[in-house]
Amino acid sequence: MLTGFQNIGKIPELKRRIFMTLALLAVYRVGAHIPTPGINGDALAAFFKASQGTLLGLFDMFSGGALRQLSVFALGIMPYISSSIILQLLTVVIPHLERLSKEGEAGRRKITQYTRYGTVILSIIQGFGIAFGLEGMTGPGGEMVVVTPGWGFRLTTVITLTAGTAFIMWLGEQITERGIGNGISLIIFAGIVAGIPSALVNTYRLASSGEMNIFVILLIALLMVAVVACIIFMERGQRRIPVQYAKRVVGRRVYGGQNTHIPLKINTSGVIPPIFASSIIMFPATVANFINVPWVQAVSNSLTPGHWLHELLYVAFIMFFCFFYTAIVFNPLDVAENMKKYGGFIPGIRPGRPTAEYIDRVLSRITLGGALYISAVCVLPTIMIQKFQVPFYFGGTALLIVIGVAMDTLAQIEAHMLSRHYEGFLKKGRLRGRR
Repeated sequence: MLTGFQNIGKIPELKRRIFMTLALLAVYRVGAHIPTPGINGDALAAFFKASQGTLLGLFDMFSGGALRQLSVFALGIMPYISSSIILQLLTVVIPHLERLSKEGEAGRRKITQYTRYGTVILSIIQGFGIAFGLEGMTGPGGEMVVVTPGWGFRLTTVITLTAGTAFIMWLGEQITERGIGNGISLIIFAGIVAGIPSALVNTYRLASSGEMNIFVILLIALLMVAVVACIIFMERGQRRIPVQYAKRVVGRRVYGGQNTHIPLKINTSGVIPPIFASSIIMFPATVANFINVPWVQAVSNSLTPGHWLHELLYVAFIMFFCFFYTAIVFNPLDVAENMKKYGGFIPGIRPGRPTAEYIDRVLSRITLGGALYISAVCVLPTIMIQKFQVPFYFGGTALLIVIGVAMDTLAQIEAHMLSRHYEGFLKKGRLRGRR
């Protein structure tokens, strides 16, 4: 590992890309601390402290604490992610978008342009919603969160938050183009890991004051290492379906005849299922903060993390979205038709529809295992917080994102190094996909 980091300095282009990535991420973190005008920061911080476990807390985690301070980057990159997911879902329904997705680079650029427009529209809508919601918020002492309510504050907030999201979107694209790794993913990564130092400080404070036993801390550390190792193992896991291509003789040349495989990941849907599941379950708890009705408060309490109903629904929604999203992003029928077109077949399976049914059956089985694995990782934080009083959020969506982004970025750095005949970070083990 140390040798790999030393070799990075020997490649000027890679060194420049890493420096550019760190510089742009630093700009993002600076902007996350610039507040929006007209806000009482103390009252807003007290309100968010009482809103932990709601949808606001989830969005605040992805924005790296920017929503809690209502900075210019308060919306974070979530509108862009939402717009991308909406476009991806509409591609299955709208024929025009489906044609664009199959037109190569030109079609992808057009879909990216639509995604940007959708990001701005969603940012404006969310900005108005936040502005109206803030005007009705009060701190624990009854102080108003908004100093001077009115249309002046609303328009200022919408313009500021929309411009902040557009700037973050531009930063992400610049990181992807000029830096290393996926820019949007790295921005989310930076927002999540920004809370690690404060979590470590809180843990040290609890251990120093005797509120947390040193053996419990060691147990949690061992469990963290085990969970990280399990996630890395499962994220690399894949089922390889063997494929053979028949030989074709065209003139004096022989084409085909090679053996290959179709890699089916255990977790094809990534982090989309826990994000969707959290958003749906946390929505009633978020609404309950603004409605002081007994039965609404009762429903909200039963859907808070730690309650059996919350955990049951959480696992059920994760399982559903794992199968739903996998069915959208991977079409076995298209794979089977492409194999048949180029003379490929799975040994023992007839080409065409039987091949599609076989791939679908294998994909359904490994998706079940992936859904169970994601559910276990997402439920683990609640158990730790409830049983061991852990002072930080460990596991779930945040951990999946952090480890996934770290693995992808490491793979890209190794690809740059290997293309220039330098040894990568790992001498013995190899990341899948480097063969």
